[in-house]
Amino acid sequence: MDVKKSKNDKKLIIIFLTMIIDTLDNLVKYESINPLFKDVVEFLKKNDLNKMPEGKHQIKGNDLFVNITTTKGKTPDEAILETHINMIDIQIPLEGFETYGYTPICRLPKSSYNAEKDITKYDGMAESFIDCQPGMFAIFFPQDGHAPCISMMPEIKKAIFKVKVM
Repeated sequence: MDVKKSKNDKKLIIIFLTMIIDTLDNLVKYESINPLFKDVVEFLKKNDLNKMPEGKHQIKGNDLFVNITTTKGKTPDEAILETHINMIDIQIPLEGFETYGYTPICRLPKSSYNAEKDITKYDGMAESFIDCQPGMFAIFFPQDGHAPCISMMPEIKKAIFKVKVM
């Protein structure tokens, strides 16, 4: 949740953010959510994610980076639900379809947080599922329990932008 005062300070505007799925062409429309999203859009304009080597690529130090990875496709019951406190995920499938499981954090059981890796993992299967394909993205905020890497393909190549919560 983001709380902002209007210019006359008499009203509070409360904004609740939740998972976003859209096409990469529309990512620019979400720049106002976080000041670092503009840097993601600029990075995508200047770089071909499909040609980047696998690994972690710093964009703005630990505040903004992208991981290019190939990972094993999982079934819905194999996929692990996770949340992050300090970082927002912008996940982009590069080769093949990827399905994400989703459960809001308010409906997830208590679980241990790993501060070093900024991750909490949860037992159980996601409540709902959404498909994403190359040319699309999914944004997961701290309150979005998400189970990535669900695919019928044996491997998924993807980009994961990690964006510091501002």
